[in-house]
Amino acid sequence: MLLISCPNCGPRDETEFHYGGQAHIAYPENPNDLTDREWAEYLFYRENTKGTFAERWVHSTGCRQWFNMLRDTVSYDIHSIYAMGQPRPDTTGEYGQAGGAGLAPGAPTTSTAAAAPTSSEGV
Repeated sequence: MLLISCPNCGPRDETEFHYGGQAHIAYPENPNDLTDREWAEYLFYRENTKGTFAERWVHSTGCRQWFNMLRDTVSYDIHSIYAMGQPRPDTTGEYGQAGGAGLAPGAPTTSTAAAAPTSSEGV
């Protein structure tokens, strides 16, 4: 189980949140001009990164506010939690030091859960 630090409410159990997909996906400027293939790629094609990944989350049972999170998809370590509209924090440097100033107050730098097995390995 992850302990996620909501930027508004502080640390809460993972069950209070809902995953919203990959962060920083810009809505098309002229969606009516897109072909069916381009529209499908916008809707369904996302990165499937093994490692640090920018995600959107909503505190659905709390303040109902959206925020972004940098999380390692292998170890489930949370590197940074930051507001919607802010650029992705710099993740250069030594692994495990990525969050730094980008963490919300009281945000844990690691999860409290063991990594869950995935069925998508090797895909």
